[in-house]
Amino acid sequence: MTTARLPLFPLNAVLFPGLVLPLNVFEERYRAMMRELLKTDEDEPRRFAVVAIRDGRETAPTGAGMPDAVNVPAERGPADGFGPDPAQTFHRVGCIADAAKIRERPDGSFEVLATGTTRVKLLSVEASGPYLTAELEELDEETGEEAGALAEGVLRAFRSYQKRLAGASERSLTTGADLPDDPSVVSYLVAAAAVLDVPTRQRLLQAPDTATRLREELTLLRAETAVIRHLPSLPAVDLTRAPTHPN
Repeated sequence: MTTARLPLFPLNAVLFPGLVLPLNVFEERYRAMMRELLKTDEDEPRRFAVVAIRDGRETAPTGAGMPDAVNVPAERGPADGFGPDPAQTFHRVGCIADAAKIRERPDGSFEVLATGTTRVKLLSVEASGPYLTAELEELDEETGEEAGALAEGVLRAFRSYQKRLAGASERSLTTGADLPDDPSVVSYLVAAAAVLDVPTRQRLLQAPDTATRLREELTLLRAETAVIRHLPSLPAVDLTRAPTHPN
């Protein structure tokens, strides 16, 4: 069992291994985190953990896809907005992020580009410093039975889902050559690319093995494709738009 203590970045979103996470960092507690990460030698990974917030009540102006023009609030403590026991506010399975790019703006905010690497289980949360840290246990990715065949089925279902969602022609769709063939990579890519709510994404992230995740994705994709097929009056582009959620 491999454990580590890392800075903790809660979001109203789920990060998957292999997926890119752009962040605009405005709050002082997260700025402090980025300043500390910048002290890490460039040859070493600048790692922090991302966990999804259970109830979505935290609305700090820091998050994926946030616009630059955001009013910076008064300084907040590391656990402000997360209740008396922050560990109970977060989902227990998250993902380590490796920040390949951390750029400080003239106003002191940060532009961050990170990539998900490894799933982790949240063991405890510490709020004694300028930002939250967490004790984490790395989770192995088990393959499960029939993962290869399931991945092929999920890719076929995903192409059909893509077509219905975008209203595209077959020729404009992503081809098989553009998609991965590793079952684990397929499972995470589809989980991130499909239009799903946070609880569903979280359920996929914490699936016990790749095959289980793929089976659920196959069910979800078929169901969503059937729903879209019966909504001809709704422009497909509207189905792909979701509001930007702060943090």
